[in-house]
Amino acid sequence: MNLHEYQGKSILKKYGVSVPFGIVANNAEEAVEAAKKIQEETGSDKWAVKAQIHAGGRGKGGGVKIAKSLDEVKIYAEQIIGMHLVTPQTKKEGKLVRKVLIEQNIYYPGPDPVEEYYLSILLNRDEGRNMVMYSPRGGMNIEQVAKETPDEIYHEIIDPKVGMTGFQARRIAFNLGLSGTAFKEMTKFAFAIYNAYTGADASLFEINPVIKAADGKIYAADAKVVIDNNSLYRHKDIAEMRDITEENPMEVEAGKYDLNFVKLDGNVGCMVNGAGLAMATMDIIKMSGGDPANFLDVGGTADAKRVEQAFRIILQDPNVKAILVNIFGGIVRCDRVAQGIVDAYTNIGDIKVPIIVRLQGTNAEEGKKLIDKSGLKVYSAIELSEAADLVNSIVK
Repeated sequence: MNLHEYQGKSILKKYGVSVPFGIVANNAEEAVEAAKKIQEETGSDKWAVKAQIHAGGRGKGGGVKIAKSLDEVKIYAEQIIGMHLVTPQTKKEGKLVRKVLIEQNIYYPGPDPVEEYYLSILLNRDEGRNMVMYSPRGGMNIEQVAKETPDEIYHEIIDPKVGMTGFQARRIAFNLGLSGTAFKEMTKFAFAIYNAYTGADASLFEINPVIKAADGKIYAADAKVVIDNNSLYRHKDIAEMRDITEENPMEVEAGKYDLNFVKLDGNVGCMVNGAGLAMATMDIIKMSGGDPANFLDVGGTADAKRVEQAFRIILQDPNVKAILVNIFGGIVRCDRVAQGIVDAYTNIGDIKVPIIVRLQGTNAEEGKKLIDKSGLKVYSAIELSEAADLVNSIVK
C-alpha cells in the first residue's frame, strides 16, 4: 500500500526520525493557516508547498514550490490543488492533486546551503535480506547518478537476525562524507529509519533527499513509503491511511470481491486462477500478437458470482478487444467456472467483445459442454495453443 509523503513522515517521526514540521491542507485558506502555525512553532518565514500524490518527481512537474510569504503560500496552493500533476512516474494525463503539505523551510536556515543525500531501504531479493541503498548525490536526478556513476551508489546488506549494526550505520555516515555532529546525527538517523522500516512492515522506504542542515542536523525532507499489504492486519492505524482516490478504480472494485487484479495497458483481458498460470497466460497473449490488458487471478474458490464480477471489471476497460479465460481445475471445478461465465454473459447482457475460454482439469469436459450448449458467442478451447490461435485471429 502506497502512502502519501505526510503519512510516511508521521511513521518516521514515531520512530525518532527528524522530519520538517508540516501540516496538510485541502485548500488555499487552510494552507495559509498552516503556514501561520508553522511560523509560530518554528520561526520559519519560508515554506515548502508540496503536492500530495502517489508519485515521485513532483518537483519536476511543478508540484513543489518554496513560498517566501503568506501571499505566495496562498498563490502556490491555489495553483497546485486541483491540477493534474504530470511527473516521470505518472501517466501522460497526470494525477489530480487534492491536498498539499505545507512545511517549514529547512533548505536555507543559515548562511550556507544544505547538502542532499539519498537513502532507501528495501528487500534485496537476490540476497533474501533487507538492504540499505544510499548515495552522497541525492536530489531529483538520482536515477541519472545510478546510470552514469554507479560507484556513487552504496549498499549495506542487513542480517535479519542481527539488524543494522553500529558498524554499518557508521559506514553509511562515512561513505556520505560526513564528520562531527552530522556524522553522529546520520548514524542515529540510519538506525531510526531502519527501525521504522521493520516496525511498520514496509516494503520500501525511500528518502530523497536526506538533508544535512547548516547546523549539522539530519532531516528526512521527503518520504516515499510502501507498506506490505499482507501485514496491514497488524497495523490498523496504517491501514486507515489508505487513500483509494489515488488508486485505479477498477483495482479498488476488484479488491471488494477478493480478486487479485492489476490494470495494464493492453487489449486482451485475461481471467485466470492462480498467479503462475496468470503470468503464463499473459506470455501467451503477448506471443499471439496481443497485449495483456490486466492481471486477474480469481483464486481457487471461484464461483459464479466472482466470475461475473471479474467479467464486469474487465469490461470496464474500453481498450479490451477480447477476453481470454484460462482455468485449471485443481481446487476449483471447471463446470462451476463455466456456469459463472454463462450466468455473467446472461446477466451483463450485450457483451460485444469475443470471449475465449480454455478449461483444463476437474470437470473440464462438463464445463465445455455447458458453454457449447449455452448458445452464447463464446469460443471454447482445450489446448493452450488453440486458445492462443483464437486470440491471434481475433486481435488481428
